[in-house]
Amino acid sequence: MKIMITQSEALEKGIWPEVMKMFGLNQEDDVWPGEEFVLTEEQARKLGLIS
Repeated sequence: MKIMITQSEALEKGIWPEVMKMFGLNQEDDVWPGEEFVLTEEQARKLGLIS
């Protein structure tokens, strides 16, 4: 299963820093609020999005 989350959704949930690490992003990278990130089931579990 794959889970998609946008940058703005990750910010709302307070998990944006963890998502940035998972995708190798840093503060200087340009990311659109609606940009989607595809998470594996394991990544989504680590972020607390699913149980």
